[in-house]
Amino acid sequence: MSARVALLRMERDGLITLPPARPANFNVPIPRFTEPIPELQFELPVHLEALGQIQLNIVKTKAHLLRWRNLISSYHYLGHVPFAGAQLRYLIECSYGTLGALGFAASAWKCAPRDIHIGWDSGTREARLQLVVGNARFLILPHVRIQNFASYILSRVTKRLPDDWKITYGYEPVLLETFVESNRFSGASYKAAN
Repeated sequence: MSARVALLRMERDGLITLPPARPANFNVPIPRFTEPIPELQFELPVHLEALGQIQLNIVKTKAHLLRWRNLISSYHYLGHVPFAGAQLRYLIECSYGTLGALGFAASAWKCAPRDIHIGWDSGTREARLQLVVGNARFLILPHVRIQNFASYILSRVTKRLPDDWKITYGYEPVLLETFVESNRFSGASYKAAN
């Protein structure tokens, strides 16, 4: 969207000439909240070790993106909204099926507590903000009740994300941030995952 705005401004200023606009808008609005797609419920073990291999699969295909969006719009209390800037999404899966979803995106432009904690002034923040990635969505499906699962997933994705980000965007972030609604959540899983 930023590129589109810039191009339109450049055309308005006479710097470039764009081709005629297409007659139809092919952007289909994505609802923020949807009803879950009916799925078979599967019995899960109650202990993490009994789950077997857990995979963090990067969302790359259209089918996986639709799956991710449906999970977030159906089960996440904030629903689905488009992310801004650089972004990666993961589906959390095992042999039992999909267990949840994660989404990471460009960090908040200004966040005084973060900037003070890091020791950034305005200029440093502008120069290095891309090195901070925001955990925009973290969803564990409602039927998944496995002790220590959330902190385990957060710990694994924290170790993996820098490499995935570098492969996708050509640089490695050095800090992850998230916002926890303290009236809803304690943030214990984030603390346990460091």
